Amino acid sequence: MKLNVAVQMDPIARINVRGDSTFALLLEAQRRGHTLSYYTPDKLSLRSKDVVAPVQPLTVRDQDNDHFTLGDATRTHMESFDVVLLRQDPPFDLAYITSTHLLERIHPKTLVVNDPASVRDAPEKLFVMDFPELMPPTLISRDLDEINSFRAEHGAVVMKPLHGHGGAAVFRVMPQDMNFGSLFDMFSVTFREPWVIQRFLPEVKQGDKRIILVDGEFAGAINRVPAADDLRSNMVRGGAARATDLTPREREICERIGPSLRERGLLFVGIDVIDGNLTEINVTSPTGIRAITAFGGPDVAAIIWDRIEAKRS
Repeated sequence: MKLNVAVQMDPIARINVRGDSTFALLLEAQRRGHTLSYYTPDKLSLRSKDVVAPVQPLTVRDQDNDHFTLGDATRTHMESFDVVLLRQDPPFDLAYITSTHLLERIHPKTLVVNDPASVRDAPEKLFVMDFPELMPPTLISRDLDEINSFRAEHGAVVMKPLHGHGGAAVFRVMPQDMNFGSLFDMFSVTFREPWVIQRFLPEVKQGDKRIILVDGEFAGAINRVPAADDLRSNMVRGGAARATDLTPREREICERIGPSLRERGLLFVGIDVIDGNLTEINVTSPTGIRAITAFGGPDVAAIIWDRIEAKRS
């Protein structure tokens, strides 16, 4: 089966091919003989009932600093594609939300991965709140009294933006922390939406597992260990990848959330788990699949394309 595939992603020239999951998907699609086209989110348009974009033919190579070739752009009706990979990184802002509304108009005739309506309705730090029994104590709020009540109950907490990504603006706040007032003021000015306040898990120093689920089933995992002087395990923030297996608790988490992911059409999902506590469900642009393969794990990109091809057959 040969598919006509478009990828909506951030500028391909900027990616790090060694760690980029979108690039892994493109390499595997090309290996299978699928035709690839590329465009950036700002090029997507709605004209009357037609969703269009100037797409460019794309070929990829697994080579640093020479990883792609683009052809000339051609204005194309997006419903002419068999598959669109929705792979742009956050911020999850109004521009991102608008792109999901446009792509929703062509799905499922054109299979959009992940389902754009579900991407829009399942922000990673809100969707996870559907499973409070799997999580550490967590508050979504910007109300000072509510936050102080939560801190009084749970002691050290982590504060982070509701729609942040990549470990940006993540702070540990200690009991009686003299910086809390200033941090509250800064968050109040910077973010209009509520924030995430979560009980601090000191076990994060042993790692924050990124677990990949494909169509609701476990496909692979990597442990991300933060640097000695940081609490953030994100690899873009200096976290180190380590091979890992799943614990019984982590398998239980996958089994509990898997049916909901399948029901929502969330085919490629990354969850974050610290010491058996589910902290995020990433449905926008999950990462980690190249690291999983590099450390001897399964070829998750191949598993994803097996599922996509099955859905298009």
